[in-house]
Amino acid sequence: MTTPPIPQSTIRPAEDQKACPETHLQKFLQDLPRLLLINIICTLIVTYVMRSNSSIFESWVFSNCIGFSCYALIRIIQHLFWRTRKPQPVVFFLACLLITPLGFAAGATLAAAIFSYPLLSVFSMQWTYFSSFIGLTMVISLISVWSFWNKAKMAELAAQAEAEKAKSAAIERQALQAQLQMLQAQIEPHMLFNTLANLQGLITLDPPRAQHMLSQLIVYLRNTLSASRAEHTTLQKEFALIEAYLELLAIRMGKRLTYNVELPAGLRQQPIPPMLLQPLVENAIKHGIEPKIDGGTIDVTAEDDGHFLYLRVSDTGLGLSWNDDGLPTADSTTGLHLGNANIKERLLVLFGPAATLTLTANEPEGTRACISIPHINPTS
Repeated sequence: MTTPPIPQSTIRPAEDQKACPETHLQKFLQDLPRLLLINIICTLIVTYVMRSNSSIFESWVFSNCIGFSCYALIRIIQHLFWRTRKPQPVVFFLACLLITPLGFAAGATLAAAIFSYPLLSVFSMQWTYFSSFIGLTMVISLISVWSFWNKAKMAELAAQAEAEKAKSAAIERQALQAQLQMLQAQIEPHMLFNTLANLQGLITLDPPRAQHMLSQLIVYLRNTLSASRAEHTTLQKEFALIEAYLELLAIRMGKRLTYNVELPAGLRQQPIPPMLLQPLVENAIKHGIEPKIDGGTIDVTAEDDGHFLYLRVSDTGLGLSWNDDGLPTADSTTGLHLGNANIKERLLVLFGPAATLTLTANEPEGTRACISIPHINPTS
């Protein structure tokens, strides 16, 4: 009998498991269609092959009574001697063979009582017919037991396959989680060292500004540490991390960097994978704003159309070179590959091909990076 996979927390040792009436009833209902089919086959054999003097209805009643009696005795023997343990096949088949005559006698007695036949007349048949009936019952019983045994064996194999599948899925999930944590950790540390160096200089030159930078650094590090240990975060936390990061850079770069972070109120609790935007903002700063003498502006926005969530990082920096197909040239994307590959690999692992990362030209200048992921229903 095939059963759904059982959660690990509900599995108990075999000695603690006790068969309950519901389990026996469930087993019986599972076996009932096959048992009825076997009884019908016996009815047809007795009526048209052995050519007994009884009608097909009487043969059907006798076959059912004998069949159900044999089935009940086999189940009783199995429960008494093996309970929840798996019986040895040879011993079990031999036991079924030995109790078959008893099942025949019990079923014939029950059928005789149903038709009010004298019991002695039922058992006073010629030995030829009686032995044939016993032999047929034994053969059918063995075939039935073998059929039920195979069914149980298939169910056991299916349960083992499900257990192995669940185990493999757990291992795969752990491997993916380790991979994601490794990818999340691939954030360039140059910003942290530059910030600490600037903080050291500001402590003596501009203490209030140094205090502000230190507070923003604490916010950034706290959010980074929290994000690196979580499978999911919210857009509100992700944007708080990006805003703290941009504020740190704005303190260091002064008027050369301005930024705008816009998150609609309805998307604040939207769950997303952590630190998706960090590499994009780093790329915008490192390859767009910092090399430009006048600096520029970075805009970080989020939009949800009900099917996809769009996260955009736009800058007015130097921008990329584009070929005739509207794609960035290889030389203009040098240095972007690590961050972009990080994001693309994470998106592929988490969402498959449905998620994308695209780079386009920003108007009037600069670059726009857009992450598109399938809409995730908020959990809170």
